[in-house]
Amino acid sequence: MHIAWLGKKSPFCGNVTYSREVTNALLDRGHQVSFLHFAQEVAASEGSADWQEVSLPFIYKSQVYTIPTLKSNKVLFQSLKDLKPDLVHASLTLSPLDFLLPEICEELGLPLVATFHPAFGRKRRNLTSGTQHFMYQLYAPFLASYDRVIVFSQAQGAMLIRLGVSSDRLVVIPNGVDVEKYSPGASSVKSEFKAERLFVYQGRIAAEKNVESLLRAWVQANMGLENKLLIVGDGPLSSALMPFYGPEHGIVWLGSIANEQRRIDILRGADVFILPSFVEGLSLSLLEAMACGLACLATDAGADGEVLEAGAGIILHTQRVTSQLRTLLPLFHDQPELVPLLGKKARQRVLERYSLSHNITSLECLYAEVLAQYRPSIKGLKGSIYP
Repeated sequence: MHIAWLGKKSPFCGNVTYSREVTNALLDRGHQVSFLHFAQEVAASEGSADWQEVSLPFIYKSQVYTIPTLKSNKVLFQSLKDLKPDLVHASLTLSPLDFLLPEICEELGLPLVATFHPAFGRKRRNLTSGTQHFMYQLYAPFLASYDRVIVFSQAQGAMLIRLGVSSDRLVVIPNGVDVEKYSPGASSVKSEFKAERLFVYQGRIAAEKNVESLLRAWVQANMGLENKLLIVGDGPLSSALMPFYGPEHGIVWLGSIANEQRRIDILRGADVFILPSFVEGLSLSLLEAMACGLACLATDAGADGEVLEAGAGIILHTQRVTSQLRTLLPLFHDQPELVPLLGKKARQRVLERYSLSHNITSLECLYAEVLAQYRPSIKGLKGSIYP
């Protein structure tokens, strides 16, 4: 099968990781992939028999959204016409092209699948979650033009249904993680940072991630210099927070780490992973930490609460992160047996529900179903349509 994938390659964010992991897995299963993404080289294409890469022109792009040039839609149209894929899959990049793509694919007679993964809060409890809810309201009418829309959780699907998206358009396929690559293993990171216990946050340093609540709790808990908190990531609030939460409190700022093996080594050497977000989709960083056997704490934002339910981790309330962590953090120092116990449950949860292999199998079933609607002679298993 030939899939034209519209996604992101930079800057580093969850969408980039999702696109990379899924397209690599599709290639491993023998599919042909054409990867269309925003880059400065206009309409440049390169690749091999199984992998083709096409650049789309843009004016601006960030971790959150992209502004394409006026002619990017023409480049996209001609590229898809020349590539002649069986199916188009858009990992929605929060750009105006998301709204034009259904019309382009309809004109070319191409089936169209989307993955919709902006973060969301279960309730509009603050300005951040309200802003994200507006994003869902904006997109909902357009998602009806896609043949199928992949969401990561029942809660996310329910939100879109409330906003008018038909349930027969929605398919729940959670994020998946490569459980062979992300797994417990040897690491020298703990000795590198001279830590007795190593705690990790990985993600953007932005308002919606609520990182300051974690930092404030860490300082208030008086964790001592034998415990280290590693902050992996960058963002608009980094420069404002770093001067007040530094090495004197055992906090180490590592910035954004593009090297995947380095990130894996950090997770393997750590004990506890913390995600204090106000809003989330389904955090790949959380799943990666769970797969590596860390004890995990995360808020009930987005689908993260579903991931940790029934003992796979500790679920925090988004409005009480500081007070809860102030109590919980010292427990992992005083009661070290908690770490392997929660870490084992976390990895088992990923093996049961969130492996990349299972994700790709579900995706292949969905592709077969959508293609069968366009070409009745193609038969395949039905995907798991949102009930």
